[in-house]
Amino acid sequence: MTASHRRYHITTFGCQMNKADSERMAGIMEDMGFQWSPLPEEADVVLYNTCTIRDNAEQKVYSYLGRQAKRKQENPHLTLVLAGCVAQQEGEALLRRVPELDLVMGPQYANQLDSLLEQVFAGNQVVATDPVHIMEDITKPRRDSSVSAWVNVIYGCNERCTYCVVPGVRGVEQSRTPEAIRAEMESLGEQGFREVTLLGQNIDAYGRDLPGSKPDGSHRHTFTDLLYAVHDVPGIERIRFATSHPRYFTERLIRACAELPKVCEHFHIPFQSGDNDVLKAMGRGYTHQKYRRIVQTIREAMPDAAISADAIVGFPGETEAQFEQTLQLVADLEFDLLNTAAYSPRPGTPAAHWDGQVPEAVKQDRLQRLNHLVNQKAADRSQRYLGRTETVLVEAVNPKNPDQVMGRTRGNRLTFFTGSIAELQGQIVAVKITQVRPFSLTGEALIPVSP
Repeated sequence: MTASHRRYHITTFGCQMNKADSERMAGIMEDMGFQWSPLPEEADVVLYNTCTIRDNAEQKVYSYLGRQAKRKQENPHLTLVLAGCVAQQEGEALLRRVPELDLVMGPQYANQLDSLLEQVFAGNQVVATDPVHIMEDITKPRRDSSVSAWVNVIYGCNERCTYCVVPGVRGVEQSRTPEAIRAEMESLGEQGFREVTLLGQNIDAYGRDLPGSKPDGSHRHTFTDLLYAVHDVPGIERIRFATSHPRYFTERLIRACAELPKVCEHFHIPFQSGDNDVLKAMGRGYTHQKYRRIVQTIREAMPDAAISADAIVGFPGETEAQFEQTLQLVADLEFDLLNTAAYSPRPGTPAAHWDGQVPEAVKQDRLQRLNHLVNQKAADRSQRYLGRTETVLVEAVNPKNPDQVMGRTRGNRLTFFTGSIAELQGQIVAVKITQVRPFSLTGEALIPVSP
């Protein structure tokens, strides 16, 4: 059915501003080719624009939604939208209460209804309750730091990992332009920040949604291109990035990291499981063999690179033998840091409803065994630092010892040494490592290596 034959209905609760928003949204629907239907039962898109001032109005919304949710079970092509203040207040929780909802949007998104609906029609369940739209986003520096800042480069995620709620909550991938990212980094450099971590739920997907291609037909904007474009921002001495997805991790990116002096030799690449059948059930789109090749290629280009990852144990259907494949991968690859978790069913995700849920006691036993191995391997990896000189960007006072400052090596290892925060904060200092622990180091300052 084309849009010109499709009908929409909007019911408005609450104040004049809500009514004005509904009028704007009705105009957008008509610009998209939809026709007004006075009856929700005859509409293809039903939108409730809500108000939280009175509880009875809120209860009425849920009653109306319940009726449309039943309709949707018989007619999956029906699109259900909840807008306004109830949507803003409840956000993702609404999807648990009414999983049939396609779009939950706060009042500030009224003028973006068309782009949000396009995401829905592309098959996404979208929550749009963030305070501002991405292109006007001003990313805040990392909390409690005047040295390191986060910069978002891509929002959302198009992956469909069967255990994860992020795509439904964050919507589809939206990349910021290289110009916007660079401008923000320049501003951070002017404010005195020395390090930036570029962030994305799936950072390797950066640029896929931006217009333009190169003469060879490849994308004009890739994450590797972005690194080259922002590498020389004045004042920023270190660049990190996370999170990488093994499916999209390229040799060109590895070469760029080896070539570009400001990019730190630290990679965060979740593998989640060491077993191919579990990876397939998770919807990850790679094998453990491919993951191993990525790590091998990184270590060939940068032998000292630090590699961290994420792993899940007790995914539905995981056998003891499959779990042992994860242990084997960790034993073979020796990560510097591994974030581990026992599988937890998330509302609205496919895996939450599967047979073969692993008993809690088994999950906890596997988690304990994995963590024990992780600690052993991290301790082994730390030994390489003993007696070496590392460059440390000083961030703060050691909370356990006011005579010491702390910062991170290029490989992201937390390092403590004696010094004055008033003199050293924001400086990059050469530190001789005298003590190693699985996840942190202690040393002695030599001389500052940057002003």
